[in-house]
Amino acid sequence: MSFPESSSEHTDASLLRQIPAVDELLGRATLRALAEQVGRRLLVDATRRVLQSLRGRIASGQLSRVSLEMLEQEIVAATQATVALSLRPVINASGVILHTNLGRAPLARQAVEHLAETAAQYSNLEYDLERGERGKRDTHTDCLFAQLLGAERTLVVNNNAAAVFLALNTLAEGGEVIVSRGELIEIGDSFRIPDICAKSGAVLREVGTTNRTCLADYAAAVNERTRVVMRVHPSNFRIVGFTERPPLAELVELARKHKLPLVEDLGSGCLVDFTPLGIRGEPPAGASVKAGVDVITFSGDKLLGGPQAGILTGKRAPLEKIRQNPLFRVLRVDKLTIAALEATLAAYLRGDLQAIPALRLMHITREEIAARATRLAERISAQPGFRVQLEDGESVIGGGSTPGQSLPTKLVAVAHARDSAEELGARLRRNSPPIIARIEHDRLLLDLHTVFEEQDEEIARAFERLATNSER
Repeated sequence: MSFPESSSEHTDASLLRQIPAVDELLGRATLRALAEQVGRRLLVDATRRVLQSLRGRIASGQLSRVSLEMLEQEIVAATQATVALSLRPVINASGVILHTNLGRAPLARQAVEHLAETAAQYSNLEYDLERGERGKRDTHTDCLFAQLLGAERTLVVNNNAAAVFLALNTLAEGGEVIVSRGELIEIGDSFRIPDICAKSGAVLREVGTTNRTCLADYAAAVNERTRVVMRVHPSNFRIVGFTERPPLAELVELARKHKLPLVEDLGSGCLVDFTPLGIRGEPPAGASVKAGVDVITFSGDKLLGGPQAGILTGKRAPLEKIRQNPLFRVLRVDKLTIAALEATLAAYLRGDLQAIPALRLMHITREEIAARATRLAERISAQPGFRVQLEDGESVIGGGSTPGQSLPTKLVAVAHARDSAEELGARLRRNSPPIIARIEHDRLLLDLHTVFEEQDEEIARAFERLATNSER
């Protein structure tokens, strides 16, 4: 006994029959010319990948039609992507400023210029020009952090996880580290404080409860095996309600009383006060240095706005000990990171925070975004098939910082008469440069809070190209 095909099954079968053979596609003039440039084998592989993807999109109901022009464009794009460099710039219209998947903080122009200048020539990376002898690569950023934070010594390694690991391995290997249960955090891709502690060779000594830890809990845990008292900033979550956490000054005094180093993992690397933006709970690293914390660790590519790096700063004695650890050489950074970080810190010293892209984006007002969003919405809505609305919304700083807090924005909500939001998003990602939006309730949302103003025109042109291709 047979059953009649459903309309969706009939549509899928009809679309699948419209898919041309590989040889038919490669016979088109554009693809013949491309084959001469890149070779037939590479083009055939790209064509087969595109056709396989097309069948999957048809099966999942993402496509309602197939055109030779669309296939040709996708094959050209897939081929070019194969021969092009994989890592490339994108337009971030997601509304997440420090987007971990999109490279976190963009570098300042001065940082890029200094990095390029340093990379293209020999440099005094480990050479003392005054003495004419070998120097240390730490010196280039050490003096800048001393001026910015009042720190006695600063080291730079490849990320904050490495910084925390190196501090604990040096100061607490074979002994105990006292940490509040409410601070045993995980930040992104399974970076967990208990795991880092275990790998460092230190033994974790948990105190207090998830929501309440008092000074007496720390004091009661100190014993002959204690090597470090540790405080961890809850960078990506908040516990509210019936909570307690001892002030930093009290922990500093407790550590001094027992002659123990106090290590504080600040995570996000805040160097300035963000309260004027309405962002609270991100203590500047300088305040911890002033309070007398022995070792402070934080990231370079989050709120600091520089390259990926892990900063260890604070008092000279424990940091010199950390520098003598053989693992410091394993985890140290190269000249490119030092150059970019040095130039970023110099912008702070000049007071030129607008030069740091992440900070500049954070300070854009909703009114400024609304004016740009209105102009973009007019351009998109002028294209056939598109419906556009402007809506109030929220952007986030992201990057494991400022949890539960947001920045006001104006969203451009886009829908298409035929294509789904998922399909629109996929087509924007295939744009050159790719445009990354977010999708909510089957609508594509563009948040200009994370888009540089000069990129607005490219977004508008991308939608014009989408409309032109849809009509074919």
